[in-house]
Amino acid sequence: MAEHHGCGFEGCCGRRNGTARLIDARMPELARCLTLFQYVQAVTGGPVARIDQAGSYAVPSLRGEAFAVRPGSIALRIDAAGVDTAVVARDDDTGSVALRLLDTEGRTVHQGRLLSEGDRLLAGLAGTVEAGASAAGPHVVPDRPYGVPDVPERVPAWEDGDQLAQLDAVLADGGAARREVFHRYRGEHRPIEVDVVPAVLDHVCSVGLPIGVAVFAPAAMQACGGRVHVTDRTVGGRVFAAVAESSVEIDLAGVRACHLVRSTAAHGPTSALELDDEDGRCVAVVTQFGMVGEDVHAAWEHLAASLPGIST
Repeated sequence: MAEHHGCGFEGCCGRRNGTARLIDARMPELARCLTLFQYVQAVTGGPVARIDQAGSYAVPSLRGEAFAVRPGSIALRIDAAGVDTAVVARDDDTGSVALRLLDTEGRTVHQGRLLSEGDRLLAGLAGTVEAGASAAGPHVVPDRPYGVPDVPERVPAWEDGDQLAQLDAVLADGGAARREVFHRYRGEHRPIEVDVVPAVLDHVCSVGLPIGVAVFAPAAMQACGGRVHVTDRTVGGRVFAAVAESSVEIDLAGVRACHLVRSTAAHGPTSALELDDEDGRCVAVVTQFGMVGEDVHAAWEHLAASLPGIST
């Protein structure tokens, strides 16, 4: 397992004594494995943004599929072409067991640490694959329910696509290619000051306005939605927010740009704050997901419209 410098996953880089078992990273086998576990600490992100949630997995989705963020469930979305390997690893020193998804460079892009002894025992039921095998190759949409005929993955174009098309464009490559030609986007968009992000989180916390947050790693996205219970900010510029059952951390020092992008969603045009790192890759999105209520949507859009643009 290759080391992922600054990846934000504790103990993921093989420095401890332990054993690892290669499991099937293809859908629907991976979906069956993830939803097998009842209590998991799921982490996705990198050095700039990270999301951490304890609970059980909803059925993970692939790019091009429907997507929902539901209370109490871990919402994970995957770019099948970018997830190369999945392993179940046991730390012999602590007895902890974690399921990890790795990209083609061997970096851990998502980790689910199994929190109960029952789940650690169930990990032995995960389907294995031969050493050297990967998730690369033809991918299909996972069955819903299992047994439905396979359907090839289809991803709408982002240029005139809805909110999900924008998220999927980011999931493909961090959104770098999209950002380079963002003038082709047919929806509303404008750059805003990065420093407004903690103010937005503080405001929605104080007024009780629910929000949705998605955090990206290469080939993986984890999202949450709900009220912000508490926010905090360190002297070094790290911002923390407890959103519903999740903890979100953003290193503002690593955020080089922030864009306000409007795209069609459940209630019509919906604004999103997209945070980019120094390489132009989107690391986090703050928005509204799904059916949140007209009053919530209207309040969010009013807040988004009030945000100042880049000062000249």
